[in-house]
Amino acid sequence: MASNKVATQTISLSNFGINNSKINYQLSPEELQSRSLEDYGGRETKNGTLAINTGEFTGRSPLDRFIVKDHVTEELVWWGNVNIPFNKKDFDNLLVRVTDYLDGKELFVRDAYACAHEDYRLNLRVINEYPWSNMFAHNMFLRPEESELESFTPEWTIINAPGFMADPKLDRTRQHNFAILNFTEKIALIGGTGYTGEIKKGIFSALNFILPVYKNTLPMHCSANVGKDGNTAIFFGLSGTGKTTLSTDPERELIGDDEHGWTSNNEVFNFEGGCYAKVINLNAEQEPEIFNAIKPGAILENVVLNDDKTVNFEDTSITQNTRVSYPIHHIDNIKEPSVGKNPKNIFFLTADAFGVLPPISKLTPGQAAYHFISGYTAKVAGTEAGVTEPQPSFSACFGAPFMPLHPTKYAQMLSRKMKEQGVTVWLVNTGWTGGPYGVGHRMPLKYTRAMIAAALDGSLEAANKDNYHIHSMFGLAQPRVVPNVPTEVLSPRKSWNNDTGYYETAAKLTRFFRENFKKFEAQASPEIIAGGPLK
Repeated sequence: MASNKVATQTISLSNFGINNSKINYQLSPEELQSRSLEDYGGRETKNGTLAINTGEFTGRSPLDRFIVKDHVTEELVWWGNVNIPFNKKDFDNLLVRVTDYLDGKELFVRDAYACAHEDYRLNLRVINEYPWSNMFAHNMFLRPEESELESFTPEWTIINAPGFMADPKLDRTRQHNFAILNFTEKIALIGGTGYTGEIKKGIFSALNFILPVYKNTLPMHCSANVGKDGNTAIFFGLSGTGKTTLSTDPERELIGDDEHGWTSNNEVFNFEGGCYAKVINLNAEQEPEIFNAIKPGAILENVVLNDDKTVNFEDTSITQNTRVSYPIHHIDNIKEPSVGKNPKNIFFLTADAFGVLPPISKLTPGQAAYHFISGYTAKVAGTEAGVTEPQPSFSACFGAPFMPLHPTKYAQMLSRKMKEQGVTVWLVNTGWTGGPYGVGHRMPLKYTRAMIAAALDGSLEAANKDNYHIHSMFGLAQPRVVPNVPTEVLSPRKSWNNDTGYYETAAKLTRFFRENFKKFEAQASPEIIAGGPLK
């Protein structure tokens, strides 16, 4: 673990035209928290954790994320509503306006890096307007030793100016906030939003281009852990599916909770130096590792404090996307360095609010690629205005907003690795059983943990062998027996006690899958297309 001492050297930002600013370089978390409390609206919880409010934006703004279209990106990026092109000249003009805005302000600068594997290390310089944004960068990126800073050369620069409001007519943005990647200049430019997730997701998006194009490495929006036997497991899933919760296991060492690379040498490495977990309804009994990681050095975002300064994790009056960031060493059971061997099991997590997918099923390589490209979960009634019944949510590769290449590129890499390495992929429904949302209930966490444990130790496969039941609608191989899980839980149809209602709802969901996949069919192989629903 790197030292938190303040670096003694000074740096210059004159290459960006910033000549008149007071530069606070490599401040410790304690100093950044102190500054956040004194001058930047921070609060302190009862146990001394920093709590901040990110302002207007409490989540990412996908329609305001751009990539500069130039000779590097023009032929490679999958342009569209996910990867929105931005003119190079407009970027250059906006960069000057942002750096002019920052020049003369007190700034907080940090050198850090992404990618725990030494062969893939990406050096970063983070320039922040706010101290708590810089503390977030300390938590979420990897921390160089103080001795490394003397010769540190950043490859990418993140310029983060939440207080700068773009003029859409002048700056060619959609509105006043923006997050723009420039692969030629190697700059992530963020303005008009205080949401810290834009900082880490900018670099994650950059690595999703750099690693497959230049390093023959699959980037993944996933969590990963490793057992005492060295058996690595990977967990893909969208927000709310349990990705962080299920990978934070006291019996296994955590490699990382969100972003990883899978190398051509069959190693899995963490991009980050920390965790960024949702804390809505968090409690010590269900998620003790995350709960106990909330201590000085962590940052809580957009939470509500009680009168005694304890956190009301149930209060979503600011946002449902309440978060905590903390350095990975706040978790006791971590893998150091954050690198694991070739995975043997991969879990696709979905919170199916329709309640029709099996709680766990085994996928063929074609099915794995299909479900990877689909990236399915569901929104439940009441989570968004106008949502009165379950709504499907598809995010390609379980991270579409961060994938610059066409999703089939990543899916083909995954399918090839599965076949070459004999990896088993499981689809796990952490959502509803016994009926859809409003009728059934959420799958108990203890059963999901038991299913994953049985898959990891081989007892699930041993108990079923060739005796899997093939789902009539989705073609998925459902186990008939899972140790420590009641058999009545394993069949979604039986759990409904309403065959007609079940099949009608399942047919509705298969239609959603097929409709969503139409936009990928032209570039998908016959094997991948065949991995979709049977009916």
